[in-house]
Amino acid sequence: MPRGPVDSDVDLRVDGRAQRAHDPAVLGAIAVGGAIGAAARYLVGLGWPTPPGGFPMSTLVINVVGCGLIGILMVVVTDVLPRQRLLRPLLGTGVLGGFTTFSTYAVDIQRLVTGGNAGIALLYLAGTIVGALLAVRATVSATRALITWRTR
Repeated sequence: MPRGPVDSDVDLRVDGRAQRAHDPAVLGAIAVGGAIGAAARYLVGLGWPTPPGGFPMSTLVINVVGCGLIGILMVVVTDVLPRQRLLRPLLGTGVLGGFTTFSTYAVDIQRLVTGGNAGIALLYLAGTIVGALLAVRATVSATRALITWRTR
């Protein structure tokens, strides 16, 4: 068995994938969360549209912010609230999975390249990956530091 916190919906002693795949509470939490996250992403896109051939800043910000929030959530789920079994499916898979949009990211890159904007596409490609990874790392570190500071 691993040392340290383990997510509440993971039981390392039992292969429970088939059971979790049909759990109505988990599926409902994911569905509700996904609807909320997708609606939020849609509203951001409406309020901050990308001009044709322009840098898709709204999608980059959505993905970087979403990844940062995932970093915070994973620390909270594993270190603070490990017994809340629906928290990760609702907020992680649902809300943040619906909010982040790496499929739009791929389509944006394709459109930029086919539109003759390969330089912008390359900048967007690298910027999103680097930004998302840095956001996760920074928020995980900051959240763990805050938890450690508060528990002293």
